[in-house]
Amino acid sequence: MQKPSLKKFIYLAIVAAVATISLKLFAYSLTGSVGLFSDALESCVNLIAAVVALFMITLAEKPADEEHAFGHNKAEYFSSAIEGGLIVLAAFSIIWSAIPRLLNPQPLENIGIGLLVAVGASGINLIVGLILVKNGRKNNSITLEADGKHLLTDVYTSAGVLIGIGLVKLTGWLALDAIVAIGVAINILWAGFQLMRRSALGLLDSGIPEDERLKVIQVLEKLKSQNVDFHALLTRQAGQRKFISVHVLMPGQWTIQECHDILEKVEKDIRELFDSPVTVFTHPEPIGDIVSMHDIGLDRH
Repeated sequence: MQKPSLKKFIYLAIVAAVATISLKLFAYSLTGSVGLFSDALESCVNLIAAVVALFMITLAEKPADEEHAFGHNKAEYFSSAIEGGLIVLAAFSIIWSAIPRLLNPQPLENIGIGLLVAVGASGINLIVGLILVKNGRKNNSITLEADGKHLLTDVYTSAGVLIGIGLVKLTGWLALDAIVAIGVAINILWAGFQLMRRSALGLLDSGIPEDERLKVIQVLEKLKSQNVDFHALLTRQAGQRKFISVHVLMPGQWTIQECHDILEKVEKDIRELFDSPVTVFTHPEPIGDIVSMHDIGLDRH
């Protein structure tokens, strides 16, 4: 059964980005706050990132073909890497905008209505961000999860900006607006670097999470009661799809049919461990043959 497309969630992110950009720029025009302006800049990045995510998810959902026999799932890692880079770019843009205001503080205007509009924009990001993260994790989509985390980062950014504006109103210290904007930029820099790191690990064929690998081992351990063993277990994650390879050691006197039946059961049991797509490769070997132990490591020699 074909998995439902995730593009509807990206369309939701695009609508949210357009709405929040409009609201935040309106709030900036009312108050003149460089913090709100920096917040609007980050929402512009959200919009660009969502469009990139839409393109990459569309590519990742394409079926396997002759040139891409294992599918196009890794396209998602490019999306999250680009998004991480855009977050970093937004952070430096915020700092660039805030430094002149730090050196020459300006009074803020219409703070009350400006804050109200900004809170509304943050509410949109919070709801959409939680939806994206939840469905990204549910569907093992790093693109969807990254886009959701980006929106939640925007919420944290907005919260910092709103606190800064509130403190300006209470204390009269105008430089606080720029200081908070710079602090927010440093915070989202970290989020951007984390996203790029995770994408790089995915492109380097990182294995599936340890808890999932242990579940696979538990399935294989059950074979020992039938005088069947295993080794050379290899795993990797490519977007939504997991790839699992294992050598299964069976008595040499078994028929091809008996070996085939065991391997079919192993592959079925492993696939049933996961909700996401899984490709399982098994290789039969005679348990008593010393040659079978030559490939016990990661590389065959």
